[in-house]
Amino acid sequence: MSPGLVKMYISFIGMGSMILSLIAIYFSRYKFTGFLKIATAVLAYMLMILAGIIMILVVFSGPTNE
Repeated sequence: MSPGLVKMYISFIGMGSMILSLIAIYFSRYKFTGFLKIATAVLAYMLMILAGIIMILVVFSGPTNE
């Protein structure tokens, strides 16, 4: 597998974690109460931070030589 293809799959993981965090934040704010609300919010923000780190790494790693 080429390095460009690996970067593409890694960026898909970052975008997927952004989508999951968006859904988790929605459920945390509008559907859940109590401990489940806090746990979902923590999970959502951890996923968003992970997605941001992945996107920064993919963007700043530059183009591949292929």
